[in-house]
Amino acid sequence: MKLKINELKPNESNPRIIKEAKFKKLVQSIKGFPEMLELRPIIVDEDMTILGGNMRYKACVQAGLKEVNVKI
Repeated sequence: MKLKINELKPNESNPRIIKEAKFKKLVQSIKGFPEMLELRPIIVDEDMTILGGNMRYKACVQAGLKEVNVKI
């Protein structure tokens, strides 16, 4: 299912953080191969809080995407 990216809520208790260089590579990867997000959707709960894919979400925002694939 596709949702507008601004409908998603980042998980404030997410322990995962990646370094700037890897984050930039992730952003470039999403820009170059956005179809990957169909294969690995962002996982959210019923409140649209992200359970899996917080860094992909941030990279999608940075890449300027307006919609992303999610799985509830």
